[in-house]
Amino acid sequence: MSAFGISAKAIIEKLRSKEIGPKEIASYFFNRIKKHNQKLHCFLEVFEEEAIKSAQALENRYAELERLPLFGLPVAIKDNICTQGHKTTCASKILENFVSPYDATAVKRLKSAGAIIIGKTNLDEFAMGSSTENSAFGPTKNPHDVTRVPGGSSGGSAACMASHLAAASLGTDTGGSIRQPASFCGVVGFKPTYGRVSRYGLVAFASSLDQIGPVTLTVEDAALVFSIISGFDPNDSTSLDIPPNLDLMKLDEKIENLTIGLPKEFFTEGCEKEVCESVMNAAKEFEKHGAKIVDISLPNSTDYAIAAYYIIATAEASSNLARYDGIRYGKRIEADDLLNTYLATRSAGFGDEVKRRIMLGTFVLSAGYYDAYYAKAMKTRTLIKQDFQNAFKECDVFFTPVSPTTAFKLGEKIDDPLKMYLSDVYTISVNLAGVPAISVPCGFDSNNLPIGLQMIAPVLEDVKLLKVARVWEKIYGTPKCVFED
Repeated sequence: MSAFGISAKAIIEKLRSKEIGPKEIASYFFNRIKKHNQKLHCFLEVFEEEAIKSAQALENRYAELERLPLFGLPVAIKDNICTQGHKTTCASKILENFVSPYDATAVKRLKSAGAIIIGKTNLDEFAMGSSTENSAFGPTKNPHDVTRVPGGSSGGSAACMASHLAAASLGTDTGGSIRQPASFCGVVGFKPTYGRVSRYGLVAFASSLDQIGPVTLTVEDAALVFSIISGFDPNDSTSLDIPPNLDLMKLDEKIENLTIGLPKEFFTEGCEKEVCESVMNAAKEFEKHGAKIVDISLPNSTDYAIAAYYIIATAEASSNLARYDGIRYGKRIEADDLLNTYLATRSAGFGDEVKRRIMLGTFVLSAGYYDAYYAKAMKTRTLIKQDFQNAFKECDVFFTPVSPTTAFKLGEKIDDPLKMYLSDVYTISVNLAGVPAISVPCGFDSNNLPIGLQMIAPVLEDVKLLKVARVWEKIYGTPKCVFED
């Protein structure tokens, strides 16, 4: 049996028809993981024994459970999302041996829908990075070229989908951490509207920016996973009391009178020519199919977004990561007094990038600097939201590049934080504004590296965005996975 390159939707259909069984499909993916994960380092932990037992339980109750929407589907989870009875390390030494006592709401909903959780994927430590090189347990590599990064911070989730080591996966997106790795690995990555997916059980980086979302092979699969994990959760105070409102049968409905906005600031000299051309060609294809193309402007989003983001995100990180002190859980290094125990534990437990962001965040929140930095950044965030609101009066969706470049070489930017931060220049304003966005494949560069098209929609227009992305998928086709059986 070969499920290579088959979408999650197609796998579920095969499972329901008994063409394959849950144990068979789970074993298939574990065999691929054994074959390819050592080279790619997508997974930090694999749940083979538990997953096979779960698959057998589904087979034993087939008649009762086969109509579950994700019946028998093997799903991978980014390792900053809690999974009961398994480690949730955030790719950090400080949580190296932490075992979660509960499931995140998104994980619980996947399990309730019949999914089988097969393991935890690698990431930049505490989701702080754009290359998955900041993991304390070693970098993930891009399946299209193992000398290059897969993007970050959800690099493990994207790389495992590009190499078909899972049928679907979850990532998290604080400033582009689902979309950028999806672009670099040539798969689909969807960041929903802030609040549409519960953050309960997600280890917080920047609470006002973080969002869980699917990384999948196809737009249909992303819509399917989103329909399961979204919805109100009383355990998350930022959760929106809005049902998924996604009829998957209507995903292929024709969209009438679509107007696409192209932000002029996103197509400048800083963007590689091949990347810009691929995105523009995608817009032209939509134009051939009846869409209207208009030029728009998002001046605050490009001029000030990077600065505002790295003030707000680091300030929230400084606050959220204060809990890792070695006293209640996680790594602990004893010293001669309490203060030195804190210092020794945090110094040894956190990596360089996490320390850098904690220090930046503590600085901008400190007395005498709060008004000069953090307060101004929050005002700038409001201007960026207004940018989006004004531009959406002229169009339905924006088309932009996901990243100014395709996947860069391992080690190329790791010692230059500013260069690394600028790789998110087209994605972070989406998180500051709280709007939904998706990365879909739209071509390859001259090095045969994937290029991603970013589609952005207004707040709560997640369904429309998925429908537009599905239109493109039918025009462009679905991505081809790397590494055949």
